[in-house]
Amino acid sequence: METFDPAELPELLKLYYRRLFPYAQYYRWLNYGGVIKNYFQHREFSFTLKDDIYIRYQSFNNQSDLEKEMQKMNPYKIDIGAVYSHRPNQHNTVKLGAFQAQEKELVFDIDMTDYDDVRRCCSSADICSKCWTLMTMAIRIIDRALKEDFGFKHRLWVYSGRRGIHCWVCDESVRKLSSAVRSGIVEYLSLVKGGQDVKKKVHLSEKIHPFVSKSINIIKKYFEEYALVDQDILENKESWDKILALVPETIHEKLQQNFQKCHSSLQRWEYLKQGINCQDNTKNDKCGPWLEWEIMLQYCFPRLDINVSKGINHLLKSPFSVHPKTGRISVPIDLQKVDQFDPFTVPTISSICHELDAISINDEGREGNEAESDIKHRTRDYKKTSLAPYIKVFEQFLEKLDKSRKGELLKKSDLVTTPVWEQ
Repeated sequence: METFDPAELPELLKLYYRRLFPYAQYYRWLNYGGVIKNYFQHREFSFTLKDDIYIRYQSFNNQSDLEKEMQKMNPYKIDIGAVYSHRPNQHNTVKLGAFQAQEKELVFDIDMTDYDDVRRCCSSADICSKCWTLMTMAIRIIDRALKEDFGFKHRLWVYSGRRGIHCWVCDESVRKLSSAVRSGIVEYLSLVKGGQDVKKKVHLSEKIHPFVSKSINIIKKYFEEYALVDQDILENKESWDKILALVPETIHEKLQQNFQKCHSSLQRWEYLKQGINCQDNTKNDKCGPWLEWEIMLQYCFPRLDINVSKGINHLLKSPFSVHPKTGRISVPIDLQKVDQFDPFTVPTISSICHELDAISINDEGREGNEAESDIKHRTRDYKKTSLAPYIKVFEQFLEKLDKSRKGELLKKSDLVTTPVWEQ
């Protein structure tokens, strides 16, 4: 992937918003079939412009209106907010207290920096292939729960463009959920609790909830390679002391002795499991297999930003926004290929704009059809760049949304038209 120069961003954004941004699909998503009057018009957008100029409460009449404004403003970042009781761009004209957030997708934000106490390869905004497995496990664990435990059908996972992932749950019933219900859902999905000063962040009882056991089963598939090989979490005394702080002191001395004799994290982990599952120790009610699971969960379980999920009026970065530091596009993640997703191969704004330049040069020799619409031209443009497969993932998500909505409308019309004695 070619390097990105932030100095080129203003010019690249002009080209991106004029020729490559998937406006039609984007509008189709946020308009939700146009079933509810003014749904799109009452949606808040926020733009971050050059030099961190931040403009909230943007709203648009239709796709054309949105396109014109984005091409005029060339935002460095786009955030999506709630659907309000009134048009957000008229919020100053509404009497105090009347302007209320009414609906929004249930969203989740998972940021790699929240794992800095357990990842050894990188810290802060840096990521690498060794720690990206944390995001892979997060998608697998949270998506399974949203689908199986809650029955949510329409889940769009998106790479943030730098060090994290977002999830948008778009089912119609979910968009109407109150802040209290959202809080309950995110609480259910949270196991790692406590700030920097808290050493032991996961506490399980002997009776393990099915959500926890299913999450552990997912982590087990990745744990050896991720934690014991790539992160080498028991490599030396400094690193294994962090783990010993999570088990009862009564077994520390024996584990310390055994750890000294070992040559790898893999060997030390086996000794640790033996130590906490040893019959002599399991008579002590503090010992048992759940200790092993607590460590696995503390090192691997998803860490959600609770405030992002529970607030209806909370803004979240839009899919297909550009990250101004990395130049990477916030692209949808194919749930069928989660393990293959590589943030370092995601198209950057410079790479797709250069691909577009190459297309334009090739097309110059051909006869142009003046009557061809700009939309057709633009559709042809992005399909010839490395953005195409990601837009296809987005389109497949939209197809399922449309199908589901048509199914619901059919059900309702059947109830209306079927005589009572046949129902």
